[in-house]
Amino acid sequence: MPVTVVRLNLVEPGATPASLAARYRAALEMAAYADEHGITTVQTEEHHGVADNWLPSPFAFAGAVLGATRRLAVTVSAVIGPLHDPLRLAEDIAVLDLIGGGRLATVAGIGYRPEEYAMFGVDFARRGRIQDELLETLLKAWTGEEFAYRGRTVRVTPRPFTRPHPLLLVGGSSKAAARRAARFGLPFFPSAHLPELEAYYKERLVEYGTEGWTMMPAAETPLLHVSADPDRTWAEHGARFLHEARTYASWQSSDIRSAVRSAAGTVEELRAEGVYRIVTPDECVGLGLDTYVLHPLVGGMPVQEGWHSLRLFAQEVLPGLAG
Repeated sequence: MPVTVVRLNLVEPGATPASLAARYRAALEMAAYADEHGITTVQTEEHHGVADNWLPSPFAFAGAVLGATRRLAVTVSAVIGPLHDPLRLAEDIAVLDLIGGGRLATVAGIGYRPEEYAMFGVDFARRGRIQDELLETLLKAWTGEEFAYRGRTVRVTPRPFTRPHPLLLVGGSSKAAARRAARFGLPFFPSAHLPELEAYYKERLVEYGTEGWTMMPAAETPLLHVSADPDRTWAEHGARFLHEARTYASWQSSDIRSAVRSAAGTVEELRAEGVYRIVTPDECVGLGLDTYVLHPLVGGMPVQEGWHSLRLFAQEVLPGLAG
């Protein structure tokens, strides 16, 4: 059975507080529905100060999802580590790990938008060193024992549910990220299908004498929307997919490698490219993917259309994948 993921980033261009509140409620109801129907994971993410209201607080949302569900995993992919206070982040993840009984997974990245660092008054040039301190602090904090932190002795409580600690992966597309993961003995989450970087990570594990593993996107991991009539959905909602694609493209420099990377400038180009795909239930089953990532509220998709996609996936695609 493939891994099945519902991605939720709560984007809504031109939103009002009332419309965003409705979108957040719908997202939680979708998570509960996904849980009831055997979907594996809800994935969320972190971005700040974005005009289209991209989710800035992934752990608050993750907590709500964990409270609304009983079985599925919740993945924060990724938290921008250097923007967080290490001790508070250790506490927040510990509490969520207790609430979810070990269902929270955190991918720690360093981001790629200098404006987010400026917003929080964090030096973008020092992000690697800040990330190192963060990871070291989290691992020490989750032991429940006292440790030295910035010249003082501290202790973080409560201890998490998961032993030896909540699932923490290091994300990125650079050798520096791979080295960091290996040095701390943490699993590595490349941001795209990068076999050469996975091999480099494994070499560094040997060099540092640590153990780890890789969770890497497949060579083909499109973002999916299920529709009985893909032509209609592209015509009516293609601009929403293009909005997200162009937003990502505006953030990513040429050296950033990501599974969500599009060069499309029009809806027609985006459809031909295949990063985002609108498919019928039968077409979805026939993709034969290892991981199915459903993106029901992409780009501010109307909630009703998002529900249509999710229900088709649960009722018509999942049975075909199980068979």
